[in-house]
Amino acid sequence: QAARSTRTIVIAGVPAGLLQDDVMADILTIHFQMSRNNGGDVEEVTYPTWNKGVAYITFEDQEVVERVLKKDQHLLQDKRLLRRYPLAVTRYHVSSSLIHLILL
Repeated sequence: QAARSTRTIVIAGVPAGLLQDDVMADILTIHFQMSRNNGGDVEEVTYPTWNKGVAYITFEDQEVVERVLKKDQHLLQDKRLLRRYPLAVTRYHVSSSLIHLILL
């Protein structure tokens, strides 16, 4: 299995404070498991994080990361959300996430 950091993406733009954190984590899991979002099996969702509106998604397979990053736009939608929320999806970089690791 590929290293955890290579199977993880960073999500920005998560609407904070609208729903309970565990509900938002579930919505994120569903979004990134759907084939229409180029998703796949999610191993773990880290939300909330020390950064407001940011989540970490770790997939079972590194190939899913590449597919998810290729999708032009990720719009988070769910019947519990009033509208669609555009998400910024980027690759997880260990150096930029050092503070996150220290705080864990």
